[in-house]
Amino acid sequence: MAERLSFRNITALAPMVRVGTLPMRLLALDYGADVVYCEELIDIKMAQCERVVNEVLHTVDFVAPDERVMFRTCEQEKERVVFQMGTADPDRALIVAKLVEKDVAAIDVNMGCPKEYSTKGGMGAALLSNPDKIVAILRTLVTGVSIPVTCKIRILPTVEETVSLVRRIEETGVAAVAVHGRLREERPRHPLNCDVIKAVAEAVSVPIIANGGSLDLVKTNADIEEFRKKTGSSSVMLARAAMWNVSVFSPSGPLPLEKVMEDYLKYAIRYENHAFNTKYCLCQMLRDKVESPQGKLLQAAQTHADISAAFGLQQFCQQTEEELQKKRSELQGDCPPDALRMEGDVSTMAVKFIRREYLPHFSPKMFLLEWSRKERLQQPLYEMAQRSLDRGFQSTVTFSGKRFRSSLWEKSKKFAEQAASVVCLRVLGIPEGRIGDEESDLVCKRKRDARTNGTTEEEQSSKRHSGDMRPEEETPHVNGDTPPEKS
Repeated sequence: MAERLSFRNITALAPMVRVGTLPMRLLALDYGADVVYCEELIDIKMAQCERVVNEVLHTVDFVAPDERVMFRTCEQEKERVVFQMGTADPDRALIVAKLVEKDVAAIDVNMGCPKEYSTKGGMGAALLSNPDKIVAILRTLVTGVSIPVTCKIRILPTVEETVSLVRRIEETGVAAVAVHGRLREERPRHPLNCDVIKAVAEAVSVPIIANGGSLDLVKTNADIEEFRKKTGSSSVMLARAAMWNVSVFSPSGPLPLEKVMEDYLKYAIRYENHAFNTKYCLCQMLRDKVESPQGKLLQAAQTHADISAAFGLQQFCQQTEEELQKKRSELQGDCPPDALRMEGDVSTMAVKFIRREYLPHFSPKMFLLEWSRKERLQQPLYEMAQRSLDRGFQSTVTFSGKRFRSSLWEKSKKFAEQAASVVCLRVLGIPEGRIGDEESDLVCKRKRDARTNGTTEEEQSSKRHSGDMRPEEETPHVNGDTPPEKS
């Protein structure tokens, strides 16, 4: 059994929204951080997540119903990552804590964030005015999970009030308390109250983690120990100093920013971090150089390939993405494309619609429509789902009282509907119009219709490749979906 995480005499990466994702956490550990906190994640959203083992990335992902990865972690950080949540409800906090406790080293409750997105739900710094709720949340977590529980607060208007609150927190059995030495309404431009942090540290026995010294007190690794002594704390937590150059954790640092940014980008590509999040973090590192030629390339970037071009890492990006795609293909190979699986009442196959495999003037969706007309059945109905993470599409077609879809996501609505049609046709044993397939009555009928309408196959093919949709392919949609996109 792994040893419980200790919060004495440590240096930690602070929880930072949009910054504390997996690439930054791993890089902080590489450079010498003892403990890393993830960004604040809201309990309501996390409670809806499913724990998924990602065999391609070798990560554990907590995936929301809309397919967004809310939290991603890996074995490399398992014994040193702290999961921070935003919560105002003891029971919901426990649900989330139990969901992640096998994959993280500790649980932290945010009680110090002054931003509206946190406080409006009674979370973050809003909890400072409700000590009874603070105690209820922490006691529920301490007794409910097997890993350490901590919290992060801001100071109160007086030293006495702050000490009193931390003493109540200590009684709940938490493993540490991080104290940001500013009031709820204060911002980084206001001076840090090191004396208050020191008074708290002297009044309790639980480890106190000093936070808030990035701007004036901590600029290099050597400053960390001075900050710890000045606050009398057990440990130090860094936010902005680490965001600007995470090698501040290295005793031999800081390293050149170019090296740090390249190392960060490699982790982002390796673990498929969202490209916009990667761009945001790199822009924070550039700071006043964001308008430089490199900075402008970065700001214009839309993908990791674009970002890599700004840092001369195109070959690394391409090679890594190819390796990950190869791994995906190998894993999908364990399940043949034509293997039929049931997901509830939906028949599924791992099918991608590849346009070049089909006759230029026919499509699976067209075949399915013609079949419904031939058999005097109700026309197919298509439902569309969109994945926010990468804007992928997945369609489910209802035909003859049954539902069909591909388990793979497509790049457009049109392709998603074609893939769903392929699954339906294959399950029903109906021709789908692939090149080399024996011509069916449906093919012959389409050719006769084309001659009758005075349109040659070549003209139809030209229209097809120019993006025109055939009238026959316009099928009903449900749930207010729009017709398929042109591709």
